This record gives sequence, C-alpha cells and structure tokens, in this order.
Amino acid sequence: MKLILATKNRHKVEEFQRILSPLGWQLLPQDAVCPELKIEETGATFAENARLKALGIYRATGLPAIADDSGLCVDALGGAPGVYSARYAGEQHDSAANNAKLLQAMQNIPQEQRTARFVCSICVVFSPQDIVTCEDCCEGTIAHRLHGENGFGYDPLFMVGEKSFAELSGSQKDAISHRGRALQALYALLRDRKKI
Repeated sequence: MKLILATKNRHKVEEFQRILSPLGWQLLPQDAVCPELKIEETGATFAENARLKALGIYRATGLPAIADDSGLCVDALGGAPGVYSARYAGEQHDSAANNAKLLQAMQNIPQEQRTARFVCSICVVFSPQDIVTCEDCCEGTIAHRLHGENGFGYDPLFMVGEKSFAELSGSQKDAISHRGRALQALYALLRDRKKI
C-alpha cells in the first residue's frame, strides 16, 4: 500500500516508516509530494486534527493519505498540553522549551500525582467517502528531570516503568508507544476490511 504521510516532522516520518515498512507499506513524506502545503490544526481533539491533515493532503494530491495527531496529556495539568503539545511553549515548536515549561509546571507535583499519557489518533483517507480512524495511548508518568538521548519531543520526560521513552531503542519504543499501538490497530482494521 502506498500512502502520503501528512507530516513534516522527520522524527514522525522515521517512526511511521520503521513501524509500517515491515508490513509492506510505502510511505511518501509530505515534503516529497507537496512541501509547500500547510494545514492549520484547528481541531479540538487529536482525532479532529488527524482528519484535517489527512483530508488536506488527499484534497491537494488526490492520493490516499495518512496523518496522525498526538500529544501528551498530564493529569495534574487538567490534560494539558494536549492538542497544544507541539506548541506548548509557543509557536516555535521547540522541544527544549516545551520540556522546560512542563518541568516548571510540574515542579511542586508529588510523584503519585505525576501520571500522564501519550495519545495518538490516526486517520487514513482513501477518498472522502472512505475514511478510517483509530486511536490509542500509552500510560506513564512525568519525570523530575530529562532522561536519555533518543526519541524526540517529550520523550526524555515520559517514564514507562523505570525508563523514559528517550532511553528506549526505536523498536522498544514502537512496541509500547501510543503511535506504535495506534498503527498496529490501524493495520488490523485495514486487514479486516481487506484493504491490505
């Protein structure tokens, strides 16, 4: 299956390719097809934003498109940063600034109240009448400091057990992450519908 991936985030491209390529899927990054296209993420939920992005790519190219919207939801912060995860510290989309703001917001929160989850919603548009969606999450806690050198975004602060996402290898993260789980669920949905 060939799909256009609606993201300009090279880390997401790598994760999608790592998870979907062994399944025989071919992903064309957005930059290779319509690099100038910018889609405003105006949805109130991850699912709405994923749908906006996938539909935007489909309408611009006429080709099947896949998009995800994902983010970190921290219980002690009322679910923030949520859909604003990428721009939590401002529109510059800077991971270091986002992590610094999160650490500041969490500095007086005790360990037992530092629960959080990464959420990933995925949308595939084959046509405006044929749209497939799925969503999954990964539960964890927010660390008191950065851990690890791998991953991206909030990975150094998101702990699953004794390790952060940034301390895991790509394959280890894919096996438990919100995006890995959502993509496996998507694969099962499409297999059952005989799309693959």
